[in-house]
This record gives sequence, C-alpha cells and structure tokens, in this order.
Amino acid sequence: MLDTTRRVATPEGIELTLHLAGPVPRAAAWAIDLALRIALVFAVSLAELMLGRAGWGVLLLTLFFVEWLLPAWLEAAWRGQTPGKRAMGLMVLNDDGTPLRWPAALTRNLLRAADFLPLFYGLGLVAMLTNRDFKRLGDLAAGTVVVYREERRAAAKKIPEAPAVVPPIALQLAEQRALLELAERSATLTKERVEELAELPTPLVANLDGARAAARLIGMANYIAGRQ
Repeated sequence: MLDTTRRVATPEGIELTLHLAGPVPRAAAWAIDLALRIALVFAVSLAELMLGRAGWGVLLLTLFFVEWLLPAWLEAAWRGQTPGKRAMGLMVLNDDGTPLRWPAALTRNLLRAADFLPLFYGLGLVAMLTNRDFKRLGDLAAGTVVVYREERRAAAKKIPEAPAVVPPIALQLAEQRALLELAERSATLTKERVEELAELPTPLVANLDGARAAARLIGMANYIAGRQ
C-alpha cells in the first residue's frame, strides 16, 4: 500500500495515529458518490419535466446543490463522510485530528473545480502525489486530511466502557498514553494486578482502594478517549 500513517496531537493533548488514504480508494469513493449524484439528478429531472420551461430553472438549482453543496453538507453532518467514503471506509478530518466542520467541508468541496483542471482531476492528482499526506488542493486550503476510519474505531473499542471521569490534574501526553494502555490491558490482566497498578498514581486516585481506584482510572481513560 502507498498509504502512510501520521501521528497528530489533538487540542486536548491526545495523540492519534491517522492512516492516510491514497488516490486509489479516494477515487473509488468519488466514483460511488458521482453515480449517486447522477441518479439523484436523473430522478429529480423526471419530476421537473412536468413543470415545463420553469423546470429548467429548478433543474439548474438542483445541479448546483447536488454537485457543490450536498457533498459538503454530508461531510459536515456525517462525521466527514459521504456515501462513497462510508462505503470505502474513509473519513475526512481536520489536520489536528478533530472532526470536520461546515466551513472546512465547504472549502474543500468548492475547490474541487480547481482540482479538476485541466481534465479529470489532473491537478488534484498531481497535488496528492507530491504531498506526503495525499492532499489535493481543496485539502491544502481547508486544512483537512482523508483517513481510514476503522483504525480509530478499533482503538476505542479496546477501552472498557465506563462513565467518563475528568482527571483532577492536567496530564502530559505520556501520562495520558500510560492511562489508556492500562485501560486497554485491563481485560488481559488479573483483577488483583489491575487494582494494584491503579493505586500507584496517587494524584489521580487519592486514597481510594484498589477496586475504586481502578474504576476511576478507567473512567479517566474513557474521558481521554473522547467518550464524554
């Protein structure tokens, strides 16, 4: 695979490993989205035939919405995904790993016009192949990356679910990592060993005993993982 990985730190200080998507899966996702857009426009055009000449105006508005606004709206509303990206297991994120919002989604989609030049996304492909993060022009302008979504889900599932607990003190990145690793490994360790390890970080658990200390740390791991 030509796709690479990239490590980023979120504003909360959490380090994420992003698995970047290259031109081939992104092209497949685009083809799926294109087919769906064509089908939608065709269905709308059949209904607009009954409107006579006024139907042409409605059709042009539909074309503009489906081609430029709909993909941006879907990415903003569906956590960085369109139907094509969802089918290919892809998603769009901001450069810092945070979820995509409407302004960035609109920017990257409007600039598809520039990426398309001179023909069939030629300029966009050149930009992707010369950028280590496989960014087309729209991604460069919006500050976004396209990644595989499965890796993030798999990492989150390793942590036992529990009510999120806000750490009483600010944690360094290495400390957050250690807390997440303890929560991930808790299922493979004995109950006694987990409770013994949980009593060690006294600034986080104070005077709690083993079972309550372990539950508190797992709650903090859920908070760090974004389960709030």
